[in-house]
Amino acid sequence: MTLSAEPAPSAAPEALLGRQAARESAARTYARSLPVVPVRARGMTVEGADGRRYLDCLSGAGTLALGHNHPVVLRAIRELLDSGAPLQVLDLATPVKDAFTTELLASLPPEFARDARIQFCGPAGTDAVEAALKLVRTATGRSGLLAFTGAYHGMTAGALAAGGDNAVRAGLAGTVQQPVRLPFPYDYRCPFGVGGPEAARLSAHWTASLLDDPKAGIEPVAGMIVEAVQGEGGVIPAPDDWLRALRRLTRERSVPLIVDEVQTGVGRTGAFWAVQHSGIIPDVMVLSKAIGGSLPLAAIVYRGELDVWAPGAHAGTFRGNQLAMAAGTATLRHVREHGLAARAALLGEWLAGRLRGLMSEFAAIGEVRGRGLMLGVELVDAHAEPDPRGTRPAAPALASAVRAEALRRGLIVELGGRHGSVVRLLPPLTMTDEQADAVFERLAEAIRAATAGGPGPAADTGVLPRQGGDR
Repeated sequence: MTLSAEPAPSAAPEALLGRQAARESAARTYARSLPVVPVRARGMTVEGADGRRYLDCLSGAGTLALGHNHPVVLRAIRELLDSGAPLQVLDLATPVKDAFTTELLASLPPEFARDARIQFCGPAGTDAVEAALKLVRTATGRSGLLAFTGAYHGMTAGALAAGGDNAVRAGLAGTVQQPVRLPFPYDYRCPFGVGGPEAARLSAHWTASLLDDPKAGIEPVAGMIVEAVQGEGGVIPAPDDWLRALRRLTRERSVPLIVDEVQTGVGRTGAFWAVQHSGIIPDVMVLSKAIGGSLPLAAIVYRGELDVWAPGAHAGTFRGNQLAMAAGTATLRHVREHGLAARAALLGEWLAGRLRGLMSEFAAIGEVRGRGLMLGVELVDAHAEPDPRGTRPAAPALASAVRAEALRRGLIVELGGRHGSVVRLLPPLTMTDEQADAVFERLAEAIRAATAGGPGPAADTGVLPRQGGDR
């Protein structure tokens, strides 16, 4: 009997998107707001199945420090594949891992690296957060956790509990111990109604008072977890003086300080690690995204005296991802040798300045903020009455319209922040001056079209600036 062959499924973008919608879960996210079917990518350029090309200011949610398919990353992967080395080794020692840990420790502040320990985790940052929480609870014998409003630390139970988004934590109640939530000094929407340095001082004072009050009703605290720049929370940099105050009060009270550098690490904020802006040395750093050079890798790095857990206390089958370690070593080295953190600081300052210049044209831009090439544009209702500090209500529908208009012009951006009203920019550190100028022009046109209430002409995205960052 001869079986008739089924016709090959269509590879047309509409067909691919339709099958994805039919086959994948309702939990998918980026695919809903960015209906692009990428088939090729290089540096900052993504080509869709429809032949259109885009400037990618999402970079795998900050994963692609060097952009897509950077030559040094591809070379590292090919060399490992051609070497015959094992690709999966659990947590065994290998030359590839040794090279990675050597490069990673060399990138950290010397005072921290000198006695640091590394725990490789499951390949996602959320598992590294879980490991950090487990570590400090084991080391201190305490269970309480301090976290902050606006935080995002991942999607597993403990990491979700530490996050501040009620929507993504829906259904979690009662399954895991909830942390004590502290106010993050968000200047534009200040929880104290004052903003500036005074808000940071009040937040630190509140924290100290809570820790020192025997009637505060909190569990003995095992650790505090904080982002040096809140990403999903709206691209909100933590004030340096505030971080120094947190480090001082946690050290004085023997509370381990965990800094989540999953999105801020590897040059993203204009320093190799975001904690270097303030000069603090945390007890634990949570790392993922860019450390794997575009491949899945996650780890925590922590002070040696916390290393008290038993063998197997935190494990994971895929913590020995050799391809990711090879790609990560190449990425860390390239960022260091080519000064890409300093480059991100300069280019980010230039781009932020140009975006702030749009505020005189568009009252709907409430604030432009960020650090390095981690920038956010908060969109507000320009017709609403401002509060006494001049802050207007969030405009999530406008932000969605801007994202859609940007995509029509060949620019990929995503949203974050309270009510999803912040347009986020996470371009690769290899972005050229010409590409930065194109990002600005396309985003400005997208805001202009969205605030005018209708779509403007789509940009010609057939030709993009040369990828000068791909050395």
